[in-house]
Amino acid sequence: MADGAELAADQHVRYVVTVEKKKDSFESLVMEHIRLNGAYWGLTTLDLLHKLHAVDAAEVVDWIMSCYHPESGGFGGNVGHDPHVLYTLSAVQVLCLFDRLDVLDVDKVADYVVRLQNEDGSFSGDIWGEVDTRFSYIALCTLSLLHRLHKIDMQKAVDFVVSCKNLDGGFGAMPGGESHAGQIFCCVGALAIAGSLHHIDRDLLGWWLCERQCKDGGLNGRPEKLADVCYSWWVLSSLIMIDKSALD
Repeated sequence: MADGAELAADQHVRYVVTVEKKKDSFESLVMEHIRLNGAYWGLTTLDLLHKLHAVDAAEVVDWIMSCYHPESGGFGGNVGHDPHVLYTLSAVQVLCLFDRLDVLDVDKVADYVVRLQNEDGSFSGDIWGEVDTRFSYIALCTLSLLHRLHKIDMQKAVDFVVSCKNLDGGFGAMPGGESHAGQIFCCVGALAIAGSLHHIDRDLLGWWLCERQCKDGGLNGRPEKLADVCYSWWVLSSLIMIDKSALD
């Protein structure tokens, strides 16, 4: 923002509250499968603006629970959609925002996540088996919020994330995968939750992340890419976790 400018908080709140109601729009229909993620993003925005009271908490919690699959313990991205660890995390995060984890069978949700850990320590996103370091972070974050980290093989989980570290200090989606700012956030976040940040070369990774800043001031996710505001989050959050940010 320019000097002296103020955040138009009320307009942001109005946008977040009204966009959810446009369920017949093209944009809403093509994003139907990630509606639970959208709920988390919107509600987190409201919480940061101290405006969480702008929504009906009971209505939100009821809708969240309508996405729950009691037979598996996981949550789908919308009512009637298959469960996935990503949407399960968003559901848990939203319930934490409203201090309503009491509506969950916590151990059943935790066991859903635990069953997705593979022999090599990685995590699949769902029963179909896709593996990605994003899912390692998501699984550890979910279990941490539920206070059930002890249910997984933490050493194997850490070893898998470390196996995705590259010579440039960054991390990829899989062993040998290209370093990417989003994956780096997930791997650093997972190691932070596991108390294993000592596996990171903080100086090397710090330089890689700082080099993501473009001439316009924005940040990109990989070399030679355009800046995108989402990477301002992934990069700066990673720098903060490894104590390499001037924001500390």
